[in-house]
Amino acid sequence: MTLETEGGDATVSTTTVQPDTEDTMSDAEEALIEEGEIAGDYLEQLLDVLDFDGDIDLDVEGDRAVVSIDGGDDLTKLVGHSGEVLDALQELTRLAVQQATGVRSRLMLDVAGWRAKRRADLSTLGAAAAERVLQTGAPEQLAPMTPFERKIVHDAVAAIDGVASESEGVEPNRRVVVIPE
Repeated sequence: MTLETEGGDATVSTTTVQPDTEDTMSDAEEALIEEGEIAGDYLEQLLDVLDFDGDIDLDVEGDRAVVSIDGGDDLTKLVGHSGEVLDALQELTRLAVQQATGVRSRLMLDVAGWRAKRRADLSTLGAAAAERVLQTGAPEQLAPMTPFERKIVHDAVAAIDGVASESEGVEPNRRVVVIPE
């Protein structure tokens, strides 16, 4: 669906999950789709206020709604330094969904593909650190990261035999340490 907005066009597309059986979608899937639609409406209004162009894509991955904004030249301003603005925008969007549904949302927001690229970079970082630890036998501390970032690194390390990872420190300086098993 394309919506004319003051100052630009915002395009909203929805990808729905098709059930594996002929049964109707589960209540959980319907709730996630509703979360995505509420978030999309909220973000569309924000883009209108900011006079930014962008396409809003709604999807469901696993047990969470995923909303992506792509296409506009100004969108990197919504990411900010190291994703700080994106994290804040994600929390505001989650609050808007919670206000509408009465249920805390676990929605994931990506802007201009930043979070997807960051995920790939962190997976590579975790795998490379794991390989170095395998070769040297010495533990390796990584830079402080957010909980989202640490989870990605832990997952990448867990995929490699002979090493493990743990988190150490206190927020905001909590970091992943890769250790030999």
